[in-house]
Amino acid sequence: MKDKGKMIETSAPRTRRTDDGLGPNSDIGAKLRAFYGAVQDQPIPDKFLDLLEKLDEVERAGRRKDT
Repeated sequence: MKDKGKMIETSAPRTRRTDDGLGPNSDIGAKLRAFYGAVQDQPIPDKFLDLLEKLDEVERAGRRKDT
């Protein structure tokens, strides 16, 4: 097993961005923003769009009954 002190000495120091206001959580924040952006760019599945359309139909039918 390696000595923990030696492992720390040999690892490259991380550079943190401090200009984004996140301080020590800058790396985490950047990765979360990148992940959110990637998820946001994914298309909406057809099954989900079909469910939303059915919900809209039910809501429109309910409004017609109320008036």
